[in-house]
Amino acid sequence: MRNTHSQVSVSIGPQNDSVHPASRRTPELMVGPLLRYVDADSATVWVQTDRACRVTVRCDDQLVTEATWSVHGRNFALIVLTGLAPGSALPYALELDGEPTWPSELAEGEAVRPQSVIRTLPEGASPGRRTRIAFGSCYRAGDLSPEVSKELGADSLVALSRFMMSIDTSEWPDVLCLLGDQVYADNGPESLAEHLTREDDGQLHAVDFGQYAILYEEAWTQPDVQWLLSTVPTCMILDDHDLRDDWNTSSAWRHEAAQNPHWNRIVEGALSSYCVYQHLGNLSPAQLADNVVFNALRSTRDEAGRDEFLRRFALDSDRHPEQARWSFERNFGLAHLVMVDTRCSRDLTETDRRLLDREEWRWVRDQVLESDAPHILIGTSLPVLMLPGIHQLEGWNEAVCAGRWGPRWARTGERIRRALDLEHWGAFRASFLDMVALARDAARKPHQPRTFTWLSGDVHSSYIGAGKLDDLPLSPMAITQLTMSPFRNPLPKAVRQAKKILGARTVASAFRWIAHRAKVDDTGLDWTIPHGPWFRNGVMTLDLTDDTAVALIDHAVIAEDGSHRLHRTATVELRA
Repeated sequence: MRNTHSQVSVSIGPQNDSVHPASRRTPELMVGPLLRYVDADSATVWVQTDRACRVTVRCDDQLVTEATWSVHGRNFALIVLTGLAPGSALPYALELDGEPTWPSELAEGEAVRPQSVIRTLPEGASPGRRTRIAFGSCYRAGDLSPEVSKELGADSLVALSRFMMSIDTSEWPDVLCLLGDQVYADNGPESLAEHLTREDDGQLHAVDFGQYAILYEEAWTQPDVQWLLSTVPTCMILDDHDLRDDWNTSSAWRHEAAQNPHWNRIVEGALSSYCVYQHLGNLSPAQLADNVVFNALRSTRDEAGRDEFLRRFALDSDRHPEQARWSFERNFGLAHLVMVDTRCSRDLTETDRRLLDREEWRWVRDQVLESDAPHILIGTSLPVLMLPGIHQLEGWNEAVCAGRWGPRWARTGERIRRALDLEHWGAFRASFLDMVALARDAARKPHQPRTFTWLSGDVHSSYIGAGKLDDLPLSPMAITQLTMSPFRNPLPKAVRQAKKILGARTVASAFRWIAHRAKVDDTGLDWTIPHGPWFRNGVMTLDLTDDTAVALIDHAVIAEDGSHRLHRTATVELRA
């Protein structure tokens, strides 16, 4: 069993090394606050501080105080608030050792921002209810200077933050889904050269917890992004650049990666920092209460013990993925979101490759089929429905790598797989067919959902795919792929052009013929890409009511005055 949520009794109490001596100066925020989990009456707030202290959140006439816990020389707290008023916008403030810390003082010339609020979900099926889910992936941190913006383009998260400041609170997203590559651990910025490790490829890499922490600190402390993350709840899932490019793309890749003398340190640093910075905040208060890792970090008395516990957990999660679960689910009333880990839980057996091993897939399937929400959302960093030409190429490549055309082609296929990043759902045929079967089973439920939607990123482009099941062509359930990336990391022009070519119908037909020559069967699902692809930085929002689902595609632009703004590219209603 995957056991990060298993029932374990651990005594919780203040740690000796988390009590801030009065003689030391006032502690400061390093990162945060990040508003993470929110439901009708509870919320969690995550912070990183520069030293051990006591963190207090003031909200809705409540004061909740927690001692920080430290790992690898850094100090964290995840504060759980309960008993909040449903359907309310509740301002909150933060104190460190009793001193007001958030909202922070403005720097000279800095714009005034609204106070951070916790917007709890309404209780029950309120009339006229509405849910907005913003999402995207692939974020390279960098300032807003003309030089950096020329390389990275407009910053979508900054633009979203500034757009929110100009509209009413009721129009804000209810949640922001970060669908992978929250940091680029295998290609860090030159501005952090003194803090990272330059490996043989010439790139700056993070290879331990401290170096990964520096990347998170860089990404989440830009003032507009900091405010955004303090006031919009977030769901986060990892992708390859959170560890290494093409992570777990094949058994051959994994074997070669393990030859890197830093490999164990990389895995330890990546997964332990992912757990602390991203994963724990995905969990509800009830899940946190039963979470082995969270309880151990809060109860273990000495930092060395916590470091060792986290190190072993990270290595075990990589070597024995059945012992951990990074996937999670969130219920927003109108929408049930199942966030799927497509990196750690893979089965790389060449003759039976799966993006999710069988146990993980059973868990995902159960979450979807047991839900009675009118809108089913599956968050997966890797798109399920790719441009048709790429999908056919991935199916052919997997068959060839498995030996369908002999050993020489298998070796060639592996080189092509890595060179072209052929690692999406179509490159794991068994998992793709499982997903099609899940959509079919959802459509056959007595109370079928109105929409069945995949939210994805990764591919540095945005588009909408519309699908139809071959054996249920008249089903009223809309099957849709919504893909949005990057937040800030555009593709080179040559790669954009290559993707456009692969999206052409003639190219798709040619690759389909080649795939059939490799005995790759049809999938039982047909789809088109009626909107996109677009290649600019951006963010997409899914606007839901009981009866409707509308995708809002916004791309980021730099205005004449130098500000980063969102531009509405398209508004698309999702229909069967």
